[in-house]
Amino acid sequence: MTFPAPADVLPHRPPFLFLDEVVELRPCEYAKATWTLTGDEFWFPGHFPGRPTLPGVLMCEAIAQMGAYTVLTDPERYVGKLPLFGGLNKAKFRRQVGPGDTVEVEAEIDQLSARAGKGKGAVLLDGKVACSAEIMFVVVDA
Repeated sequence: MTFPAPADVLPHRPPFLFLDEVVELRPCEYAKATWTLTGDEFWFPGHFPGRPTLPGVLMCEAIAQMGAYTVLTDPERYVGKLPLFGGLNKAKFRRQVGPGDTVEVEAEIDQLSARAGKGKGAVLLDGKVACSAEIMFVVVDA
C-alpha cells in the first residue's frame, strides 16, 4: 500500500524533513516511516569529528514529525491545522545512529482532541530501539 509522501503532508522541508517514506499508517493512531541518513547531513562533520553521530534531539524531532504526520492524515478533522511540539518526556537514547544507517521512525497517538494530543514513539535501528520518547503537542491553525 502506498501512503502520501511526508512532504505532501508536513510543512517541513529539507534539510529539516526527517521522514523519507511512510510504510504503515492508521490516521490519528499510528504510523511508521523510514529515514536513511546519507552522511551528507550538515550535523555529521561536527557531531562528532571522527565518530559521526545523529544527535538525540533530532531523533526526538523525527518522532514528533511522525506524530504530526499521523494526525494530519485525518482528512476531516485536521485539514488546515498544524501540530506543534508541546513537550517531551521520558526520552531515552539506546543506540548510536550514523551515516549510511536507515532507521524506522514510529509514533502512536494515545490521546487526541481538537486542540492537543499525546503520544509516544521510537527510532529503531536494525529493529532495536535507538531512541524512545513520549510527545505532547498542541494543534493550531496553519
